[in-house]
Amino acid sequence: MTDDASHAPDRPLPGQGGVAAASPELGGASATPSFELPAGAGSGLPARPAATVIGGRRFAWGERTLVMGIINVTPDSFSGDGLLAVAGDPVALAVAQARRLAADGADLLDVGGESTRPGHERVDAGEELARVIPVIRAIHAVLPEIPISVDTTRPAVAAAAVEAGAALLNDVWGVAEDGLLTRLAAERGVPIVLMHNRAEARYTNVMAEVIADLGRAVERALLAGVPAASIIVDPGFGFGKTLEQNLAVLRHLAALRILGCPILLGTSRKSTLGRILDLPADQRMEATLATTALAVAAGVDIVRVHDVRENVRAARVADAIVRAGAG
Repeated sequence: MTDDASHAPDRPLPGQGGVAAASPELGGASATPSFELPAGAGSGLPARPAATVIGGRRFAWGERTLVMGIINVTPDSFSGDGLLAVAGDPVALAVAQARRLAADGADLLDVGGESTRPGHERVDAGEELARVIPVIRAIHAVLPEIPISVDTTRPAVAAAAVEAGAALLNDVWGVAEDGLLTRLAAERGVPIVLMHNRAEARYTNVMAEVIADLGRAVERALLAGVPAASIIVDPGFGFGKTLEQNLAVLRHLAALRILGCPILLGTSRKSTLGRILDLPADQRMEATLATTALAVAAGVDIVRVHDVRENVRAARVADAIVRAGAG
């Protein structure tokens, strides 16, 4: 009986030594030209976003989900929590609400002075300033460790808010080509949330177009001088989308990670959830909690909510399951 080793092939079989070694007479891998990275070029592959500094606090993305508490200084909020619809001093009411949200575990607070619900009536810049600036200044004075976001589309309001203590711009028209708030963010050195929005729910492929629109918005922000680490994206749940389109966005949230930016999601109490359950805004907490858990599983970094304590608890459990060892 002969020794099998004496009949071993004198060159590796395909898969054992690579194409180049298996077929030297054909040129192997050298027969297939490929591109090399140019000098100084990045890999072009999405990675975990770099940490972002907001209001002096450093947030390292991917370790846990942040919770942003909502403070609406409006009379007509869709969620029924507008402070101007309640008797009393709106600044004192806002400070009390901010203290409660912080105690419940909010990482950030988002202050807005104009409703963004469908069919809302716009207020002029002077009225918006009068609503939000005293509130931001007062909250920042009593809770300086909590970064404050200002929810506005007006550069004048955003600039005054930064002067009053806001450390993040939240632009619900972040995909608009005028780029006014992105230029302001670059000038003031503050991060910005670029939210997706459209005047009409007209799409061929909703998720592909949301990603494409946000990608262009990110490019404009970078060109305006906003550092990559200071750009956060939001798919705009409930803005310029039908119920079915909103659900498609939730179903494919993880696809947003291709943009390489931290992701913010705002589903809290919104009408899509109300239509699913046929419930009014003040009875949509459980529906919101379901979307928070799904958001964590998809890699969302910030959830913007009204009911902070409950969402913090849901996010912590989901984080323990999904992000174990991420830090």
